[in-house]
Amino acid sequence: MIKNLKAFFKQESAVGILLLIAAALALVVANSPLAVYYEALLNTPVEITFGSFEIHKPLLLWINDGLMALFFFVVGLELKRELIDGHLSSPGQIALPAIAAVGGIVAPAGVYAVINWGNVEAMKGWAIPTATDIAFALGVLTLLGKRVPVALKVFLVSLAIFDDIGAIVIIAIFYTAELSDAALMVASASLVILFTMNRKHVSEQGPYMIIGLILWASVLKSGVHATLAGVTLAMFIPYTHKHKPGVSPCRQLEHSLHPAVSFQILPIFAFANAGVNLTGIGADALMNSVPLGITLGLFLGKPVGVFLFCWVAIKLGVTKLPEGSNWTMLLGVAWLTGIGFTMSLFIGSLAFENSIAQYITENRIGILLGTILSAVLGYLIVAWGLKKLPKS
Repeated sequence: MIKNLKAFFKQESAVGILLLIAAALALVVANSPLAVYYEALLNTPVEITFGSFEIHKPLLLWINDGLMALFFFVVGLELKRELIDGHLSSPGQIALPAIAAVGGIVAPAGVYAVINWGNVEAMKGWAIPTATDIAFALGVLTLLGKRVPVALKVFLVSLAIFDDIGAIVIIAIFYTAELSDAALMVASASLVILFTMNRKHVSEQGPYMIIGLILWASVLKSGVHATLAGVTLAMFIPYTHKHKPGVSPCRQLEHSLHPAVSFQILPIFAFANAGVNLTGIGADALMNSVPLGITLGLFLGKPVGVFLFCWVAIKLGVTKLPEGSNWTMLLGVAWLTGIGFTMSLFIGSLAFENSIAQYITENRIGILLGTILSAVLGYLIVAWGLKKLPKS
């Protein structure tokens, strides 16, 4: 039994399967007699006090602001590694996923905006369908087996990295509340210290974590979303160790944190945010502008934007198809990018944080429906494309 579990967790598809289980469990609980306990748990007040400094939030916001900051810290570490010696370290490797990511942001945002134009409150959710859940999308692709070209997986991962960069920029610019000058000063001082430590070749992880915690708390209090502290901290973690050649503090942290983020934090986030009470919600509710905009943005806008931008770039000779793949498989992967799930849920929690409950519920319904449709169609199209490959 233990051996089987270890084998499962080593599979790339494991994270996607766990996310699916967490979301399904949340939906079951939210529509059962246990719903009252589910809501009570997420609304449980949690407070940390240190002298006159205090953070007082319900458990749900600790998950969204705290645990997701750790998730974005790992994203930042992965991004740094990829830029230095990974898939994004040369212009030739960057071109196709970068161009695809632009299409994958512009098109779904446009679809959502067209459907919700004129509704100021609903328009806050324009960025929700621009996100891709890389763990879920890669998990679905991995279910198709070893015949999926490695270059196609690399393309999907690289595209998702650029997607994350886009999400970071969107959060920083469009989902920042009123700013606190005092908190920003503390955050700025933290950045100066981190920069100095990096330039002085401080390679021990402990000091970075201590200053990083201060940075997170000050950013949280500043009005800028706290997850940005995670990404920023990652940029200051040294990639090489001054006194230990071949040792990378950045890669060590990424390696040690990745399992916890993938198998604990993301499923917890999915369980906390995917629970939608469907009581009284009929098929006609899907025609409301918010869920319709999100569903069509993910299921149509995202893949069409990704594929169209790729097609133009390849036809113009700017880049080329991923090695070993064909146009059908690229189209299937483009559809898999419509799997927004955790990232879309996260952006949705920011967009409609202070909105009416109806938008919060409709937002989740649209994300779940768009994600499921994209996963199924993307899987089928890639499988169809694999059949066109010559038999080995």
